[in-house]
Amino acid sequence: MRNRVITSCYVLVVALLLDPGSLFAAEDIRLATTTSTENSGLLKYLLPKFEESYGGKVRVVAVGTGASLKLGENCDADVVLVHARAAEDKFMEAGFGSVRKDVMYNDFIIVGPKSDPAKVRGMTDVIAAMKTIAASGARFVSRGDESGTHTMEKNYWKAAGSKPEGAAYVSAGQGMGQVLTMAGELQGYTLTDRATFSAYAAKTGLETLVEGDPKMFNPYGIIAVNPEKCPTVNKGGAMALVDWIASAKAQKAIADFRVDGKQVFFPSAKK
Repeated sequence: MRNRVITSCYVLVVALLLDPGSLFAAEDIRLATTTSTENSGLLKYLLPKFEESYGGKVRVVAVGTGASLKLGENCDADVVLVHARAAEDKFMEAGFGSVRKDVMYNDFIIVGPKSDPAKVRGMTDVIAAMKTIAASGARFVSRGDESGTHTMEKNYWKAAGSKPEGAAYVSAGQGMGQVLTMAGELQGYTLTDRATFSAYAAKTGLETLVEGDPKMFNPYGIIAVNPEKCPTVNKGGAMALVDWIASAKAQKAIADFRVDGKQVFFPSAKK
């Protein structure tokens, strides 16, 4: 009996030395995130690089910023990757997040049909452009899902003091890729992040019409859900992903990512 126990221990030690991951696989990580990181192809490109070193999988739920933060509040996510700074700060202040780090940025743009019925092509003042679209009666397709893009759109309408009404305003309640597809089919305008549009431009026939306003800056942050609020979260996995995505290796990978030959995300993690 004693010899059997010694032999078992010996086998265990040898196995751990040869391949630690073979006996204790890393626990999977639940990542709730905005649809732009998935629709643009970034996560498909980036996450395998992390999983290779981590040893477990990252399970992605792409639902928009508002829904992602709600998943974190309900302890149904270990990490959230989103782009609505005011909502992120509120999430942290309420104690739902333990650590937040800047990740990257790009910008919002207004896209629309080549015919441009509202005549906003070349405008660089986003508020003036939104006011012009509303006054023209042209169709506008909204995310309508409390995502970061939808939140920014509502801020622009509020600043413009007007908004398309009736059939001219379509609230889709869909992710960015679906909304761009709808806008293309309806020959309408929409607000989008540049990364997702780069991936969908050829499919929709839409064009970039309004860009360049500093108010269209679009920063992304990653937050580990607080284990003190949610004791069942994968605390170690969450921090491993947060630290990795802010690392020099991951930041370079983000900078190297291309859609249609163009850089669409710019790293912003602080050293």
